[in-house]
Amino acid sequence: MIWETVRLSLISIRRNVLRSFLTLLGIVIGVAAVIAMLTIGSGTTEKVKADISKLGSNLLVVRSGRPAGPGGPGGLDQVVRPLAEKDLAALVAHLSGARAISPASQKQVRVIFGTESLTSGITGTDSAYLDARDWKLVSGRPFSDSETRSGTGVCLVGETVRQQFFGAGDPEGEIIRVNRTSCKIIGLLEPKGYTGFGQDQDNVVLMPLAAYQRRIAGNRDIDNIYIAADERTPTTELQPRVEDILRDTRRITPDRDDDFSIRDMTQIADAMASATTTMTGMLGAVAGVSLLVGGIGIMNIMLVSVTERTREIGIRLAIGAHEKHILIQFLVEATVLSLLGGIIGILIGLALAGIASVALTIPFAPSPAVILLAVGFSALIGMVFGFFPALRGARLDPIDALRHE
Repeated sequence: MIWETVRLSLISIRRNVLRSFLTLLGIVIGVAAVIAMLTIGSGTTEKVKADISKLGSNLLVVRSGRPAGPGGPGGLDQVVRPLAEKDLAALVAHLSGARAISPASQKQVRVIFGTESLTSGITGTDSAYLDARDWKLVSGRPFSDSETRSGTGVCLVGETVRQQFFGAGDPEGEIIRVNRTSCKIIGLLEPKGYTGFGQDQDNVVLMPLAAYQRRIAGNRDIDNIYIAADERTPTTELQPRVEDILRDTRRITPDRDDDFSIRDMTQIADAMASATTTMTGMLGAVAGVSLLVGGIGIMNIMLVSVTERTREIGIRLAIGAHEKHILIQFLVEATVLSLLGGIIGILIGLALAGIASVALTIPFAPSPAVILLAVGFSALIGMVFGFFPALRGARLDPIDALRHE
């Protein structure tokens, strides 16, 4: 019986194609907006997570200066003490639960090869930097321990530097000039692309920290210390250990605040993902309002349909149909109408999300759960808003219905 009812509903919809289309339009727009917003939001969240993960997974970044907050960095009463080699040595010697510990200092300088030049970020570090930042080499090798200790003039270059100076060629063995010092390329870094803030991570040259301090910076300060937690140790557990070691090494008394800050990249990634998820939910809720508008349109058209088909209802009641049959017929008709709108809306919403993902360079991340929810919600809209017109039709008096013109 239910399939026969569905068939009659489709016949009724085809009988008034234009009116049915205009009724569907509200549901189509609502579902398409919800699907597009949530899919784009999911893609944005994935991109944020991917951008943060490019900095390294399970990573702590130690910097000099008081942590942000009341009396935070830049306080007039505090002289910022830079990180030093003794801080790094203490962490390497005493910190448990770390997979890699690496110093890093950065500066923007001119890099020259032949007649070409490029302003690039120069990072002085050691071979553990690649492990801490989850950065692989496409070709070549990392710094050796002897090169790191002696400050040999060798370097690793990013993809942007390679493209600028060597095109698609192999840069290994070539000599470039970093500021006023020569540097032999011994490896090519795996491309990482741009961060979510528009920073080109591949426009970089890595060189041994000792060489950087002596030839580029002119001091022995360390800007950052990267600490990658091992698989068994969460960063939330590792961070207090780092704080204890640094407070002891830097001789900070219990009554004084830290003169260094520690950023947990995992927490930053989670916070940013949570923010984008919240924004996505808000946009989806706003788009969902149009679904209610579409439901009201369905109720309106079903009331018109009941009025137009009063005589048909009277005939069916007169030949033995029960009220429940009339009720089911109009409920199914409203549900089929809204389901059709939901399916069309899903297709349009996914198409819009696909176009947006290409235009915004974000992952296309449709959620099967969201699609099923949209289908179910559109069917529910049809049933809820179609119930009152269906009930009105089912309760018509057969005699009055037969006399209706």
